[in-house]
Amino acid sequence: MSVIEFEAKLKKWGNSMGLVIPQKKLMEGRFSPNGSVRVLLSSSDRLRVKDIWGKLPKGKKSAVSLLKEIDKELDSKFF
Repeated sequence: MSVIEFEAKLKKWGNSMGLVIPQKKLMEGRFSPNGSVRVLLSSSDRLRVKDIWGKLPKGKKSAVSLLKEIDKELDSKFF
């Protein structure tokens, strides 16, 4: 599995939006026309502590163990 990361601007395309993937990035990841890709979108807004404050499960787990659980859950959803 190849993973590339880049920033792109969304553009209006009919009733949808699209983005252009730079050729250089496609070559880095060895992607080909008609190949399948998995897309993870993230807005450019920064995540703020006040947005997630109090949303973590309550318990007596350490911060490290909570972060490991979150990483594991996110990995299973996106990769």
